[in-house]
Amino acid sequence: MPKKLVLIGGGHSHALVLRLLGNKPLSGVRLALITPDIYTPYSGMLPGHIAGFYSYSQCHIDLQSLSNFAHAQLCLDHVIGLDLNNKKVLCANQPAVDFDILSIDIGSTPSKLSVPGAAEYTIAAKPVAQFLEHWYKLQENAVKNPQKSLNIAIVGGGAGGVELALSMVAGLRKSEVHLFQSSQELMPSHHQLVRRIMRDILINKDVKLHLGERVCEVVELINKRLAIKCESGLMVTCDYAFWVTQASAASWLKAAGIGTDDQGFILVNDYLQSVTHPHIFAAGDIAKMINYELPKAGVFAVRQGKPLYENLRRMISGASLKPYKPQTTYLSLIGTGDGRALANRGNLTLPPHQLWWCWKDLIDRNFMEQFPHQ
Repeated sequence: MPKKLVLIGGGHSHALVLRLLGNKPLSGVRLALITPDIYTPYSGMLPGHIAGFYSYSQCHIDLQSLSNFAHAQLCLDHVIGLDLNNKKVLCANQPAVDFDILSIDIGSTPSKLSVPGAAEYTIAAKPVAQFLEHWYKLQENAVKNPQKSLNIAIVGGGAGGVELALSMVAGLRKSEVHLFQSSQELMPSHHQLVRRIMRDILINKDVKLHLGERVCEVVELINKRLAIKCESGLMVTCDYAFWVTQASAASWLKAAGIGTDDQGFILVNDYLQSVTHPHIFAAGDIAKMINYELPKAGVFAVRQGKPLYENLRRMISGASLKPYKPQTTYLSLIGTGDGRALANRGNLTLPPHQLWWCWKDLIDRNFMEQFPHQ
């Protein structure tokens, strides 16, 4: 009987696993990918897409072509749960999928359940497919009403919120962008010089910064506009509000009984293997390594692709697994929405320049070139 390897989610790690499986197929294995979308976004190029530098196809991986290349069955569906006793993946619209070995790479979504009105009236940055639907409609409205200036609120001043603000300023001709951050510092997980440079750029581009402001409610007004209310009493009205706060995990994971941390992220060891279920692996944002403190960054999802493939291959063949050791410092190239990028690695920070954008563009295009196109 062939072993059944099932991948849930089309994230960066799984895209790389599928490419490697296509290059070097495993014998005696039935492979399936379960994901809600045919196209999966590459996070490194999404801000550039919002700013107008890349088309949709340039920043999305075609999972149908990739599955064909890897001889994998593609199941387009939402996963709603796991039956771990019977080794089944429960789907929203089709029969359960059996597995012997399971790998999960579904990313994360911004958490907004604790703020009244946020779930109803704001647009989450993830899942990206839904976010882009709203973004394209917003762009259409801007084209239809060229004289009208749009007021946009972005809640969350981490790297994602800052890049989104700069990309939207570039992608919309007439707009006023408000960026809310609960702490006094933007991008708190980044180097101090990076934070200072990015703050100055935002101010120079007329982004209205609301630092130390914790959003406590989002209200829809009579004219369909929104009011963003803060604990301090500050209230800002806007046409659209985007939510780019701390990451949260899919609720069905914890309900399934797999070992997770308090936030619901899958606890994995150095082999990217569940600490409670050895036949289950996880990578990318949804995984929480117990021996390393990793930020939710695409660079780690990309780096985990090959070690994940190696350990899935070894698990199938019965060989001993190999540990993955994440890098302690990594190159961060942050686009500023204007054809420049800031470069940072550890304590070294280079201010925004066209050269760093060209470097980032080359890295991103080379990454996308690995995958088959229709």
